[in-house]
Formats: sequence, C-alpha cells, structure tokens
Amino acid sequence: MRRSSSRARQSGFTIVELLVALGIFLLVCGAAFSLLGSSQQRYRADSQLLTSFQEARLGLDQIVRDVNDSGYPPPTFASTTSWLFTSSPFAWNPGYPGSVCNVGINCLSPADFDLIVETNPNPNSTDPNNVGVQWIHYVLQGSTLMRSVDNKSLGGDPLAQTSGNLAPFVQNVVNNASPAQITLYQASYPGMFPTGPVPIFSYVCDTPTTPLPPPTLCSNAIGSDNSPKNIREVIVTLIVAAPLPDANTGAPRLVQLVGRGRRVNPNH
Repeated sequence: MRRSSSRARQSGFTIVELLVALGIFLLVCGAAFSLLGSSQQRYRADSQLLTSFQEARLGLDQIVRDVNDSGYPPPTFASTTSWLFTSSPFAWNPGYPGSVCNVGINCLSPADFDLIVETNPNPNSTDPNNVGVQWIHYVLQGSTLMRSVDNKSLGGDPLAQTSGNLAPFVQNVVNNASPAQITLYQASYPGMFPTGPVPIFSYVCDTPTTPLPPPTLCSNAIGSDNSPKNIREVIVTLIVAAPLPDANTGAPRLVQLVGRGRRVNPNH
C-alpha cells in the first residue's frame, strides 16, 4: 500500500512586500518626526515670546512705579541735608543742579532713551544703609534697557555717577532699531513704527508760566516751562522682539507695551 504524505504549505512575505512595507514605515516615521520638530520649534518660539512679554511687563511696571514716586521727599522736607530730599523729580544732564536743560532740545537726560528719576524709594525703611534720596537711571544701550541705582550725593553729577553701575534690565528692546530693521518690522507691523524709532520715554510738562491745554508735551512747552522740573507725566513705550521669528512665516515677532507714570508728589 502506497503511503502519501502532504505538507502544509507555509505562506510568507516576499522581498518586494517587505521593501514596500519598510518604505511606508519610513515615510510615516519621517512625517511624524517632521511634525514633532515643527511643534518643538513653535513651542520654543512661543515660550520665548511669552518670556519676552513677561520681562517687558515687569520692567514697564517698575519704571511706572519709579515715576509715580519721583520727587519724594520734596524740598519742603525739614532738612538741610541735600541728599535727604529731592531737588527735582527727575535729574538731568547737562547742568544739574545749577542750570536746567530743555527736554527734547539739549537735555542728554531726560531724553527719548534716557531717564534719571530722583526719589527715595524706601522712605519708611529702618535699614541703617538707607541714606535717603537715590538716582535711578534708565538708558537704552543697543537693544538692552539698562538700569542703575546710586545714592544722591552733594555736588554729584547724576549721569556720570549712575553710568558706572548699569545692569541689564529688559532685553531685546527694538525701539531704536536700525533703518533696515525698522523696514523689516514695518512689513509685519505697519503701525508700530510710524515715523522711525519710537521713544521709550515721552514727557508731559506742567506749564505754570504760560498755561496751555493739557496734556502738553514738554517739547511744546514755552520757555522755562520746558524743564525737567516741570515734568508731570512720563509715557513709557517698550517694543520688545522675541529672539526667534515666527516658525511658519519667518517674520519677526514683536510686543509693544505702553504705560503712563504720573508724579503724585508736590510740584517743585
């Protein structure tokens, strides 16, 4: 009797099928990694934009507080020691304290990108190192808004005295960007730089000599009214750029913040 045996036929993938499957797998992985990389880049750009915004907001709030406190304590403070009271809400250069420059004309400070506040920021402090009035200096250097604090001194020059210990305060400030950069920014933000660089500090003056309808920019005040001693308000404008451009368009990403500090202490 003849025996017959059958073997079960084993099925598998051909080499062509394996290559096709591998190709599809590589395409899916490539798309996934590309999407992941794009998401990471967008997250990094958004995170840096948020960080720049928060830093600028904190910086703006500090400047406004300093302006609000400027001029304290006033000259009527019962003391003959000059560094225990303010000579003016805002120190200036050149000519401090003997003569007064004109804001927007020949003042090096206060100016569009330079401001020196004169105040006692801690009047109720019991710290023995609290010596009274201080000069708080803000100045834009390149794309960094710098800040320094120094004690007011008899016969001192506030600009020279505070310029030696400036420290970075707000980064990536583009108010005074180059013409080429401003042209680039205007393409994405047409209303942000209407006539070129945007002053960080703009000044509103009291006009006791020749009363004008408020608010009066100090540069429009007449005669002696255009003086740092008559500054009543400081309008602060910060334009900050994120370190990375938009992930999709490549356009720069800017944030503009505006605050207004109003001196609440008596006129000098």
